[in-house]
Amino acid sequence: MLEVKPQPEVEPQPEPEPARSGPARSAPASAVSTRSIPNRSVPDAGLSIAEAARLTGISAHTLRYYERAGLVVTAVDRTAGGRRRYRKLDLEWITICTRLRATGMPIKAIRRYAELVSAGHGNEEERLALMEGHRADVLAKMAELQENLRLIDHKIDVYRGRLAAGDADQLWAPKSPNRQASDPPSGRPLSVL
Repeated sequence: MLEVKPQPEVEPQPEPEPARSGPARSAPASAVSTRSIPNRSVPDAGLSIAEAARLTGISAHTLRYYERAGLVVTAVDRTAGGRRRYRKLDLEWITICTRLRATGMPIKAIRRYAELVSAGHGNEEERLALMEGHRADVLAKMAELQENLRLIDHKIDVYRGRLAAGDADQLWAPKSPNRQASDPPSGRPLSVL
């Protein structure tokens, strides 16, 4: 199981919009991740695993797991003593993996994506198909979440309305030992809300 800690919020920097001739598309993953790892944060010598964990917001254990599981696109550098040194490219890729995982992409699919990227040019259509398939999955999950959110909003509106009207006692409640569901305090039927 991956442990993903929330990343600190990064103030979004406005970018000029390029001229587009087709439908609007979101920024490529590399552009998103570049904003997450500022250049000044990664020295030329790289970062230790603890520093990389702090900067990315994921644990050192998860960083090691990503490497063992084949989710990285290049081998992480090591010092003469064998300690990992993370470069900016490593951290950007880890950020991409973390975001893909947070959106529900299976480890197997992230590994396949990493394999394709590592292989270089010539497999862009397969990469695109993988991303389009995952995007469709994310959109379906978002639609389901929106439907669930509508129910929650409805419940909030009902409770606010009943509390404001002073008749919240008319809301449905489970039957208690001393009260029958058919015996509401006002004599009116209870709402199942």
